[in-house]
Amino acid sequence: MNAPEVVTSSSRSAKTVATDANHFILTFENNRHASELFGQFEQNLKLLEQRLQIKASARGNSVSISGDIMATNQARRALDFLYARLQSGGSVDASDVEGAIRMAVAADDQLTLPTMERKAKLSMAQISTRKKTIVARTPTQDAYMRALERAELVFGTGPAGTGKTYLAVAQAAQLLERGAVDKIILSRPAVEAGERLGFLPGDMKEKVDPYLRPLYDALYDMMPGDKVERAITAGVIEIAPLAFMRGRTLANAAIILDEAQNTTQMQMKMFLTRLGENSRMIITGDPSQVDLPRGVKSGLVEALEILNDVEGVSFVRFKDVDVVRHPLVGRIVRAYDAQYTQPAPYQAPAMQASPQAGESETAE
Repeated sequence: MNAPEVVTSSSRSAKTVATDANHFILTFENNRHASELFGQFEQNLKLLEQRLQIKASARGNSVSISGDIMATNQARRALDFLYARLQSGGSVDASDVEGAIRMAVAADDQLTLPTMERKAKLSMAQISTRKKTIVARTPTQDAYMRALERAELVFGTGPAGTGKTYLAVAQAAQLLERGAVDKIILSRPAVEAGERLGFLPGDMKEKVDPYLRPLYDALYDMMPGDKVERAITAGVIEIAPLAFMRGRTLANAAIILDEAQNTTQMQMKMFLTRLGENSRMIITGDPSQVDLPRGVKSGLVEALEILNDVEGVSFVRFKDVDVVRHPLVGRIVRAYDAQYTQPAPYQAPAMQASPQAGESETAE
């Protein structure tokens, strides 16, 4: 075995000692942060072992990592990133570890030339509000968050559980806190997903609340509850059904249209043309879950076709691998995708009876 070699680590307070190309020991200065990093009963290290097919064992504030050289480097980058997060006052749970692993693997997958240097440090997009900081957990989330920061109109499409709506609301809350916009406008088409809700009592807010509950949930996750209530009362946060957008020009606002696959073609065009000066518009939806009446084309599907080459519009398409909910959700999405993308079984054409003698072969 070669003599131990000290390798530069991206973390300010971590030291890596390599014993050979496939084995190194990573030591962290802060014992409390190291304990949080490894997880209760070393559950975070066990997750690294499962996902990267490596061996990771802790002793005090050090962890010994061995396995395939690419996988061990991915583990080191993930641990460095998570430790830096703990140093900055954040926390680490299993979903954060999953996200760091995905990003570390993606960083290597993007390197196609053998001469390219492997990244020493993970760089993930993040959205920060006073209440919460959200870090990208998949490469697509990273691309989406960067698009939300730079583009005036962003389409985020894909299956449920990928964070499309949650991250859109987080970005809107961040823009409001920065003073970059004066208000947030949240909208959804009021289309029932298979049920018949019938008459809903109450004022307009109470009538549309059932449709907009996911947007409320994300808002309360980003901002203190009392601040959300005051902002809604003052009209700084406006929650309205899509039909109420007609005739308006929405300036100095962060505007979100959720469940956009359930807009008609005319509704989508109407909504897109509401964009005013100094505004950001985010449109989210899943083209595979359209609840419109049979024969009615989704406005989202049409917009994705028509606006594909329009300058200033960003498109981010999530896939089942980007699902960040329970791992079973990703498997469910893949199973449904497989079912509905299978080609129809071949059916032989029906045999036609030969015309009888004396009968004409052509219809009158």
